Amino acid sequence: MITRRPAAERGHANHGWLDSWHSFSFASYRDPRHMGFGPLRVINEDRVAGGAGFDTHGHKDMEIITYVLDGALEHKDSIGTGSIIRPGEVQLMTAGSGIRHSEYNHDKSAPVHLLQIWIEPDRMGVPPGYQQKTFPNAERRDRLRLIVSPDGAEESLHILQDARLYAATLGPGVKLAHALAPGRRAWLQVARGATALNGQALGAGDGAAIESETDLTIAAAQGGEVLLFDMA
Repeated sequence: MITRRPAAERGHANHGWLDSWHSFSFASYRDPRHMGFGPLRVINEDRVAGGAGFDTHGHKDMEIITYVLDGALEHKDSIGTGSIIRPGEVQLMTAGSGIRHSEYNHDKSAPVHLLQIWIEPDRMGVPPGYQQKTFPNAERRDRLRLIVSPDGAEESLHILQDARLYAATLGPGVKLAHALAPGRRAWLQVARGATALNGQALGAGDGAAIESETDLTIAAAQGGEVLLFDMA
């Protein structure tokens, strides 16, 4: 079964400096029908104005993934990490027993466009941690490149959950296949472009909850970029 989550029906908050769309309940947006999907708790599509950002704030017991689509995001945290995340780079922050961080648009004029993803961990109270890795477009072009996994397979980032995250950029007419093992579920998020999942059309910002399916086909008529979550 594939259930589409239309982009236009997501929660929306526009604070001027931040324009954010929420696939699941977040902050002041609450919808009991969309509280998360398995361990996947947050997918926020954020656009942050030049020079603006999130002041220092805290997180606890959450795996937080940042996937930048355009621009550059500057990160600083309480465990001494300072970094800039650009397209093709993926950040995974383990909040664990507690971490404080800030995130700012590194550019003073152009906006930064990103997806921020929260996944509930399979254990609590671990020491906080930070990972960042570049996954060049050549590795993601017309294939599902594993970027996050519970075992660090294929030089992916290591997450504290039985979840695997794949990223792909698809050219026009490209079709990708993915097999789901019995008992697993998946979520497809279209970052940009237009694709079809098992024949069901999806546009930019759309998501799709996938249950009781074994074979997935992702097809891009005009090209696109997608994230696929394969979860217990």
